[in-house]
Amino acid sequence: MMEIKGTTKITGVFGYPVKHSLSPVFQNSAFEYLGLDYVYIPFEVKPEDLKIATKSIKIFNMVGVNVTIPHKKEIIKYIDQLDEASEILEVVNTILNIEGKLKGYTTDGDGFLKSLKEEGNFDPKNKNIFILGAGGTSYAICGALIKGKVNYIFISNRTYENALKLKKHLNKRLNFKNVEIIPFEKRNEISIWKNIDILINTTSVGMKKNDPLLIERENIEKVKFVYDIVYNRKTELLKVAEEFKIQHLDGLSMLIYQGAISFEIWTRKKAPIEIMKKSLYDKIKKDG
Repeated sequence: MMEIKGTTKITGVFGYPVKHSLSPVFQNSAFEYLGLDYVYIPFEVKPEDLKIATKSIKIFNMVGVNVTIPHKKEIIKYIDQLDEASEILEVVNTILNIEGKLKGYTTDGDGFLKSLKEEGNFDPKNKNIFILGAGGTSYAICGALIKGKVNYIFISNRTYENALKLKKHLNKRLNFKNVEIIPFEKRNEISIWKNIDILINTTSVGMKKNDPLLIERENIEKVKFVYDIVYNRKTELLKVAEEFKIQHLDGLSMLIYQGAISFEIWTRKKAPIEIMKKSLYDKIKKDG
């Protein structure tokens, strides 16, 4: 059983809402397994309180925090320095407190890529990607896929302007020109789906039971891999992938792998991935 002492180092996650977060489950299991005097706590931070909450990392001498929705882009204003990936992608999901200076990292993209290769046994090199959504996570995932030498990225988002921002960003900051925006209402046009290898959902669609299937079944059937970053339930998208025997992963895989990279940034120790996975799957099983 974990013991909280005066020496215990504090980590956690800033988000709004954040009560549902599963990160404390596997991060605290990893700390306990390695006998580290650390604790991981979820902090519900409203957008209007983000500046002062970020300052509190220094005030309470916290080791660092994860940053989740809706703060991944906004928090950049309040931290002292960024690693290269965060600077390029303009998104942060991990902060390290280095003697009162806050450094931002993005582990989402690398976590996604690692989980795709190691858990999904799938290499995105030279593949064509169709990505739903254009939020902070999409920036990180697209950045990692470009690093993984993908061939082409198609982006479809309800708000066209946000998809355009992401496209321009990838063109300019990552010098990647093979990006096309598919207007949301045209996302199911058959011609698009002839050569798509991977379908990725980065939206929250699928979190609720009656959420619609955004891509039609006959289009899903054509892809080689489906990745849905939703992790609170088996989405309709993943059910269809299963039915068609298409390789697939849910957001739990990315959650663990990005969390493992954060763990290593804070502790400088190798994350016990299998322990993290087991604790998470045990928790989900228990909660039914």
